[in-house]
Amino acid sequence: MSKEPLTLEIKGNSLDDGPGIRTVVFMKGCPLSCVWCHNPESKMPGYEISFDSSECIGCDTCLETCNDGALSRSNRFFVDREKCSLCFECTEACPSGALSKVGSEMTVDEIVSQVIKDKPFFDNSGGGVTVSGGEPTLFMAFLSRLIIACKAEGIHTLLETCGQFNLKKFMDLVYPHLDLIYFDIKIFDNSKHRRLCGVDNSVILENLTSLYSLYLEDGVEILPRIPVIPDMTDSEKNMNAIAFFLKELKVKKAELMPYHPLWQEKNLKIGMENPAVNDKTMLEWMSQDGLNECKSIFKKASIDV
Repeated sequence: MSKEPLTLEIKGNSLDDGPGIRTVVFMKGCPLSCVWCHNPESKMPGYEISFDSSECIGCDTCLETCNDGALSRSNRFFVDREKCSLCFECTEACPSGALSKVGSEMTVDEIVSQVIKDKPFFDNSGGGVTVSGGEPTLFMAFLSRLIIACKAEGIHTLLETCGQFNLKKFMDLVYPHLDLIYFDIKIFDNSKHRRLCGVDNSVILENLTSLYSLYLEDGVEILPRIPVIPDMTDSEKNMNAIAFFLKELKVKKAELMPYHPLWQEKNLKIGMENPAVNDKTMLEWMSQDGLNECKSIFKKASIDV
């Protein structure tokens, strides 16, 4: 068991995760389980093993190395996760990198030492560090130490969150050290949210209500974001409900995030079955017409998207 939460990836030169040029720290682990998750490898908080068949050169070195009998070319996912003990000897022996370890244990100092290399880009562009996931608030104490360390280096801090967290703990440990919050709201109906995201949305809506009220009182800036997923979140009923909810909060600006189907091969790499991939609409890009229809709903509510 790792002593620190696992870091999935540190990605520099990002232009899509906040203002300016940013470095994104992706944490591993999430309290939600959205069927359309673009980072399915970030759902589980523990280590996982990944197999990329496109990188495999067929040398069979891994088969000779595995003492668990967990690897087989007759297995659809190549790795039998029930047999695998996660010793990762096969990943170390694999010459092509087809087998790899998902997640790494990094201290706050190790993360900041990587992030700080990009500070000249932050300073010149108005960028900074974005902590994403998974869900970073799953590890509140670690997240607090990380953003405090970044602030000590004069780095702008942004949190991307699903909103499912203990608000009091968040206010005590994290909120005072943030410059910006991106807060996702996916589905307004509670039962549908539970079915498609794994939990109900009562805590999420309550947290957004509280945090946006604070923002209006000169608190930390918060941007609500709505993923537009075909046949799941993009219905007129759902978009109208979210738009009305945000209007009641006096939200003037939100972001719609159009769906893309590029995540689906990630499921196969970590041996995950996802029935959503059998849905034809999940194999297609979000249409511009569909996105425009959603935008019009928010514009009617006087919300800029």
